Amino acid sequence: MKGMFDTLINAFKLPELRKKILFTIFILVIYQIGGLIPAPGLDREVFTNLVQNWGQLGSMMDIISGGGLFSATIFAMGITPYINSSIIIQLLTVVFPSLQEMSKDGEAGKKKMQKIVRFTAIGLALVQASMFTWTTRSAMTGTLPKPLNAILIAISFTAGTCIIVWLGERINEKGIGNGVSLMIFTGIVTRLPRMASEAYTNAATISGKISNNVLGIIVGVLIFVAIAFVALAIIVFVLFVQNAERRIPVQYSKKTVGRKLYGGQSSYIPIKVNQSGVMPVIFSMSILSLPNMIGTLFLAKYDNVVANWFRNFGTSPFYYVFDFILIIAFTFFYSLIQFNPGEISNSIQKNGGFIPGIRPGKPTKEYIAKTASRLNWIDGLFLAFIVLVPTLVASALKINGVWFVGTSVLILTGVANDLVTQIESQLVTRNYRGFLD
Repeated sequence: MKGMFDTLINAFKLPELRKKILFTIFILVIYQIGGLIPAPGLDREVFTNLVQNWGQLGSMMDIISGGGLFSATIFAMGITPYINSSIIIQLLTVVFPSLQEMSKDGEAGKKKMQKIVRFTAIGLALVQASMFTWTTRSAMTGTLPKPLNAILIAISFTAGTCIIVWLGERINEKGIGNGVSLMIFTGIVTRLPRMASEAYTNAATISGKISNNVLGIIVGVLIFVAIAFVALAIIVFVLFVQNAERRIPVQYSKKTVGRKLYGGQSSYIPIKVNQSGVMPVIFSMSILSLPNMIGTLFLAKYDNVVANWFRNFGTSPFYYVFDFILIIAFTFFYSLIQFNPGEISNSIQKNGGFIPGIRPGKPTKEYIAKTASRLNWIDGLFLAFIVLVPTLVASALKINGVWFVGTSVLILTGVANDLVTQIESQLVTRNYRGFLD
């Protein structure tokens, strides 16, 4: 923790980094202010009551949107359409060779891919906004005819998502950190007081079942302290795994250039255990919200087995099974598109290096791929454990309002850790520049 604060202090001493950090904070403040602007044509109280009845789906979307959904603001949909767009395009990149070639075409290809993701996000936002408007049509108010009012609300929600995407991209360009991740980060941070309040309420509810008032208060305090201690332990464990890495040793051969001998040093390839960060959890969460969304938006008036299954999918045992499978699958998928053992193997060979005991070329590539695959299993199981265990324990003890604890801890620690890592890397680069200058 001390090292983290030292890094931030050192960053503020450098004008270039200080400017990036302040710009990022400025954008996040604009994001929070924008989340206070009410959507036109809606009765806020009626709309809030309607979306709160969406259950876990509504709570999840409200957290990601930084409270924009329950407050009926223009940022009600948050960054969700952009996340879904990223998932769709990344899946299509594996299927279509043209997209795969585009993604590998350097900076130009990256910009084209980002443009496709952006326009897809706008389309998804418009569809989702239309569904929101239709589902909450009883909350419409104002003097405009209902069709025009519905169009106004849908456009407002879509415009809110576009603004969030634009703000996130400004952070990527001129600030520091990942814009989308920081938007989700700030959304969760703003909900922490409510989460703490819910934890206190749960502790008070459990202690209230004890007839002795004094004993009940003691039990309630102990439960609240235990929850806080467990949360702290989870944070420490998450930080430990996120910073852990597997180091593959590499030996470089000696080269004779003129009359001098170069090389011969030992090095290593660092492969992080948590290569995928929190993205598999976010992707899985977005996919699993679809059944609840279908049940809530389209089957609300029906009372049969199918409609109830869709509406109550978040509390079904199938939810936890699918969540586990999707987290593991997205961990491997994310590693597949981000980690290339072939490029690493070729780079080692070109620089005259080799992994001790492993032949150069294909055997080296297979060894690196096998090592990364083993780490993916550890990463996937780690993410699934952090996300699912708190939820399952809370369900067994019948404690409400803690289903998002594991995911929140992962996102908060992951984004904060990534931000500090980026600041440290820029500090090192800046120090090298200063030394050379």
